[in-house]
Amino acid sequence: MISIGLITAVDGSNLETAPIFSVIEELENWAGQLKASPEPTSGRHRNVNPAAIGLCDFCGMTQTVRDPLYRRHRFPAEVIAHAVWLYLRFPLSLRMVEDLLAARGIAVSHQTVRLWAEKFGRRFANEIRRRSAGKLGDKWYLDEVVISIGGKKHWLWRAVDQDGFVLDVLVQSRRNTKAAKRLMRKLLKGQGQAPRVMITDKLGSYGAAKRDIMPGVEQRSHKGLNNRAENSHQPTRRRERIMKGFKSARHLQRFVSIHDPVANLFHIPRHDIPSHHHRELRTAALQRWSEIARLQAA
Repeated sequence: MISIGLITAVDGSNLETAPIFSVIEELENWAGQLKASPEPTSGRHRNVNPAAIGLCDFCGMTQTVRDPLYRRHRFPAEVIAHAVWLYLRFPLSLRMVEDLLAARGIAVSHQTVRLWAEKFGRRFANEIRRRSAGKLGDKWYLDEVVISIGGKKHWLWRAVDQDGFVLDVLVQSRRNTKAAKRLMRKLLKGQGQAPRVMITDKLGSYGAAKRDIMPGVEQRSHKGLNNRAENSHQPTRRRERIMKGFKSARHLQRFVSIHDPVANLFHIPRHDIPSHHHRELRTAALQRWSEIARLQAA
């Protein structure tokens, strides 16, 4: 037993008259009892183990303040952010991420990883999108690809700039002028300015929509010019195979809206820069990820 004011040992003796090593021994025993105490088994909202505080309260040290973003989550911010990074950065399934964490001694279910990716991934993606607004290229490549969901065709409309960064994505059930107008309005709202030139395939809906939305923008639709936008669909196709298809159009829209901004953050060209510059850019991207995930203050 340890009482406030007058510190009393477990056996009832006064610690003020005990040697200093006896005091330390009693405190270590008390911390060991806390570590041995059972914890709740819930994966999402577990109480923080009092043993994690250690002897800070008794030594007069201040405990690190936890960022409000990770409030009511038992796992440290580094573990949560790393799991979200693994799932969004690489073409991994939820169970693959679960196994990778288990290899490091972290017992997390794949359902918990999914909830983390939806909750924290959305916030990270919104922050990345906010920081990059108006800073991407002025040459837009627009393209659409068909994705079958439950036996029904849906069209994934995507726009990228001349450097390969994804500007925006939109899932729609039609491939017509109205759908193209929706994409262009969303692009203008997100980027805040019209492009210098717009490159599309030979679908006539792009030209009809451009005449109403951006009449002064130059449009090019020659064969082969739109390969950059067509290649931007490959990561989504890989994830579609890993996930064995998307459940609904809303599921697809939610996933690409979170995945593409994170992919933009780690999109580093490899063909035209030296290796040491590539490593510097990769280090800067990882540091920026730590800032967005609030790992320094967590």
